[in-house]
Amino acid sequence: MPTTCHRPRDELIECVLKSDCVRIQKHTVKECLQDPELIKTLPENCQAIRFSFLECKRSLLDMRRRFRGPKAS
Repeated sequence: MPTTCHRPRDELIECVLKSDCVRIQKHTVKECLQDPELIKTLPENCQAIRFSFLECKRSLLDMRRRFRGPKAS
């Protein structure tokens, strides 16, 4: 179970590391993903990956989805 969402997580970290939030503004990945103002500055593809990661994590808590598994993306 812990490795269920590893692919979107790794993609998200890689995307944020390549973004201006980390490279130019010198914020940490954690700061870029927690501060609502900084999230808005992330590229759209990073925001989409973030959404898919959050949906994956949410599906782990949904008892109906736990039996069916996460949706294929």
